[in-house]
Amino acid sequence: MDTGDFVVIVNAEKVVLTGNKRDQAFAYRHSGYPGGLRKRSFGELLDTKPDRLLEKVVKGMLPKNKLGRAQGKKLKVYAGPEHPHAAQQPKPFEIAKVAK
Repeated sequence: MDTGDFVVIVNAEKVVLTGNKRDQAFAYRHSGYPGGLRKRSFGELLDTKPDRLLEKVVKGMLPKNKLGRAQGKKLKVYAGPEHPHAAQQPKPFEIAKVAK
C-alpha cells in the first residue's frame, strides 16, 4: 500500500557489503542498442556513486508494477549527511551495528 510517506536515506557511503558481494555482485544496465550491456561491480559503484547503488538495490526489492514504481519515486538517497528535506521534519531510524 502506498501511504504517501517518503523514505530519505543519508550517509549511503557508509554502507558495508558482506561476503564477496563487493567483487562478485554486479549492477547491469543496457543502452538499448546491440552490444550496449554495461556492468559494474558493487564495489566500484559504492566507491563512485553509493547513492545510485542503494537506489538500485532497494528498487529491485519493490514489486514490478505501478505500485512499485510509485513507491520507488518516494525514495530519496544521499551519499553524505546533508539533504534538502529538513522542512519535512524527518525522524531518524537507528539500525544496530553488524559485527564484522
